[in-house]
Amino acid sequence: MSIYNGTYKGSSKGRGRPREFDIDEALDRAILHFRKHGYNGVSIADLSGALKLSSGSIYKAFLNKHNLFSAALDRYMALRGAKLLDIMNSEESGREKLRRLLVFYAESSHASEGRYGCLVIVGAVELASTDEEIAAKVSSALEGNQKRLNDIILQGQNDGSISKKVDAETTARLMLSLAQGMRVLGKTGQKREDMMAVVDAAMQLLN
Repeated sequence: MSIYNGTYKGSSKGRGRPREFDIDEALDRAILHFRKHGYNGVSIADLSGALKLSSGSIYKAFLNKHNLFSAALDRYMALRGAKLLDIMNSEESGREKLRRLLVFYAESSHASEGRYGCLVIVGAVELASTDEEIAAKVSSALEGNQKRLNDIILQGQNDGSISKKVDAETTARLMLSLAQGMRVLGKTGQKREDMMAVVDAAMQLLN
């Protein structure tokens, strides 16, 4: 638990004594709200209700909506990155790791979880073209995911579970596009079996 008792990440201190609250809990609520409603569609007043904090507490902690989104994006990428790292560090074959990774995205792309969508996509669609800070974070996240995919495919080729005829770099880019595409489709409402069928089809490309 991380209790807030000052301005977030060294920003200029607000006046008066700030209200204490659990910063991680607040960011988790912000993540859900931004995922569901996007960036441009929400105000500090909306976020105040979602985070169960006064507008003043949000301003004192983050100064503005942009900083709150940036902090929420950092936490979102860290949490999901940890789950992906668990897959990368497993003792499974490259092929099985890739399947688990695609299933991870598929499970995030149906029912209520799917409708919330992906915060990285929110940043890419709404902010990346005009905001250098968010654009850099989005690019870093996507490049990191593509590298993971590339490494998994190369491992699979080395252990014999993935055909050496497969172009690792191109296929990694294709799998990244597929994974992010599933997240976009998830916003429209998808069935789990349909997302899993996409995973099955993608795995056939590795033969």
